[in-house]
Amino acid sequence: MPIIQVDGSQMAPSILPADIPELSDDECLARLARAVEAHDSARLDEVAALISRLAVTIE
Repeated sequence: MPIIQVDGSQMAPSILPADIPELSDDECLARLARAVEAHDSARLDEVAALISRLAVTIE
């Protein structure tokens, strides 16, 4: 199997949208609860970003 070199100098883009500011864990959880409660499919990206933000905290 050939060895593949990867250029690690290029950073991957952030998974968090620019419109989600730095939030405390409590603020993030409250915003997630409001987004889920609204049942608005247009907010799925925000919900995913908030869940991933909380998942990083849990790890």
